[in-house]
Amino acid sequence: MATKEERNKARKAEVAEIREKLKVMRRAIQLAEIPAQMQVGKEFQDLFGFIKIEDEEEVRDWLREPKNLLLVELYIAERLARRGGKRKTMDTHGFEANLFENLVKLRDALWSGNYYPNRGTVHVIFDPVQREIFAAPYVDRILHHWIVGTIMKWQDKRLIYDSYSCRKGKGTLFGVKRLQHHILSVSCNMKKKAYVVQLDITGYFMHIRRDVLFSLVKENIDRQFPEETRDKRYTILIWAVTEVVFDDPTEGARLQGSYRDWIGLPDDKSLMTQPKGQGMVIGNFTSQTFSNIYLDPLDRFIHFVLGYKHYGRYVDDFFIVVTEEELPQVMRDIKAIEAFLSGLGLGLNRKKTKVTEVHKGVKFLGVIVRGFRLFPCRRLVRNFRKATYLVAVGKKDPEVIVSYLGMFSHLDAGKIIRKVFLSVGWDYVYGKKVAY
Repeated sequence: MATKEERNKARKAEVAEIREKLKVMRRAIQLAEIPAQMQVGKEFQDLFGFIKIEDEEEVRDWLREPKNLLLVELYIAERLARRGGKRKTMDTHGFEANLFENLVKLRDALWSGNYYPNRGTVHVIFDPVQREIFAAPYVDRILHHWIVGTIMKWQDKRLIYDSYSCRKGKGTLFGVKRLQHHILSVSCNMKKKAYVVQLDITGYFMHIRRDVLFSLVKENIDRQFPEETRDKRYTILIWAVTEVVFDDPTEGARLQGSYRDWIGLPDDKSLMTQPKGQGMVIGNFTSQTFSNIYLDPLDRFIHFVLGYKHYGRYVDDFFIVVTEEELPQVMRDIKAIEAFLSGLGLGLNRKKTKVTEVHKGVKFLGVIVRGFRLFPCRRLVRNFRKATYLVAVGKKDPEVIVSYLGMFSHLDAGKIIRKVFLSVGWDYVYGKKVAY
């Protein structure tokens, strides 16, 4: 029987061997020019076991074959798709039970042009608002990650800086702080009067025209892959995007929950009631990327043609910050914005159009921006109170409230956290939760 010292020595040798293999694979991946965004790293050891090669030169030779390179990219996409706690379904377990065999089947289907989206599930959520969600099967989610990983690095550089949704290094908090920056800039640090004009698109995802979306996505892919560089990978990418964009997920979707869940859901919030060729799924990994591409022309129209540099957008909610003198012109330009949106098959929700004087506080993405200070809005506080109670009674894990505390750490929310924690018998000392 091996001694403890011998076992430690063997374990260190094994770790060193794995690290060396990872170095080889990383160098090979870089030489093969796989998008850096798709590189995962530590889990490549599984792939080594599958392809049964270790030498760097052999790996490079193996990756020079386009079909093998596609398999590696799909493997990386699968590693990304399994993140975020989405590994608890039978669908996922079934795919991972024969991981590499299933990846090879997906690769071969794409290579031969025989890939077609599978039927998923549909359900309605009620938190934070009532919304219809279509969930694609795991194999399709892998393909969605591959598509986004292939196009997003190139596309992200060409979106305007103040487009916040689902972009690396950005998001809701970044959008809130950018709004605060624009407010302070226009108002000269709250010394002058300034206004925030907030606009919202009616039923955005349900009114997206798939033919227009495909033409915009294909135009960007054609720019990303100049004609002289197009190969089999480009052909597969166009095929996959075509199938994803024009797929009708309502056909054959498996219902989860009850038909009663749809009661009260407006028609412009449901894909079930949309005409053929209209609407995009909420829930697919590609949806947010495609939605950014779809509204990129609007961003450029407002920012460059109309000339509003203090502009920002998060999905279908966007704002323009102007001085008191510029406000009448913005109200006239709303008609021009509506006319531009009509060309995309969209329209403004006039009921949600708001004009707010900055000293009164501006609500955006769950946060109230009031000059130099940021406060959580009522709904965010209500959801935080509910999550805290569920954790306190043992119905939820403590991780549920971690995201709230992370968000609140950037806001003026110390008193709110203390009040909520005291209501369930906890104390709040120097940013820490202490149970009695």
